[in-house]
Amino acid sequence: MAEEGGFGSAIWETIKTVFWALIIAGMFRTVFYQPFWIPSGSMKDTLLIGDFLFVNKMAYGYSYASCPSIRLQRFGIDVDAKDICGFLDGDNTRIMGGEPERGDVVVFRHPATGQDYIKRLVGMPGDTIQMINGVLQINGEPVKLEDGGQFSEVFERQGPEGRPPRCENGAVGPGAECLKSRQIETLPNGTRHSILNIGSFRGADDTGVFHVPEGQYFMVGDNRDNSLDSRFATTAGGVGFVPYENLIGRADRIIFSSAGRSMLFFWTWRSDRFFKGIE
Repeated sequence: MAEEGGFGSAIWETIKTVFWALIIAGMFRTVFYQPFWIPSGSMKDTLLIGDFLFVNKMAYGYSYASCPSIRLQRFGIDVDAKDICGFLDGDNTRIMGGEPERGDVVVFRHPATGQDYIKRLVGMPGDTIQMINGVLQINGEPVKLEDGGQFSEVFERQGPEGRPPRCENGAVGPGAECLKSRQIETLPNGTRHSILNIGSFRGADDTGVFHVPEGQYFMVGDNRDNSLDSRFATTAGGVGFVPYENLIGRADRIIFSSAGRSMLFFWTWRSDRFFKGIE
């Protein structure tokens, strides 16, 4: 009987250990950092498909969007952040709120779909934003641009979605060199980062003037000709303006990176990007 009791106690202790480990992990993910895997090329070459990073949730404080969404389609699990922290939704405020800065790379909840997106914040509340001939205009002034050479990658299917990149040097075959123009963009507050251009991007290289409302932000991708962002309304598949409460956190550093369709393909790891700071 003593042996049976000992076995039962061991099982119970294991269950308690797993339970508290899950609670601690959940609190860590909700309060401090959230893992994020880059699924698309909209932020090249700042972020590449397969980059893995932790999002700093402490940077902007907390709102309903700080709670994790748990989506495991294979098991029929679909728990949205609003299902957990919906009581914080609706007033566009944050607890211990911090103001983001122009140029931050931000993870946020899409205003319409609730999916997590990552873009660069270029427009603050009260700003006017416009694109003229592919050049970002902030409050009527073009940003400073410097030539950054060319960005080169292999034309092949990338990431879990298996999408090939778009190339400025025309249609190229599998395995060929795919080129894009790179420029160094300097925002009014001095933030510098690289952007990519392919050519004319209908509806995005030349836009009307956007007036950023109070309590909202304007986001764009660094891969300017391959990003559905605030230049497009949510009804057109874009992001539109992003409310303050939809911000999840700031991306500061890449932890791990893999060019393969699975992180287990160790021969595709990009060791030069491990622990790389995000500019």
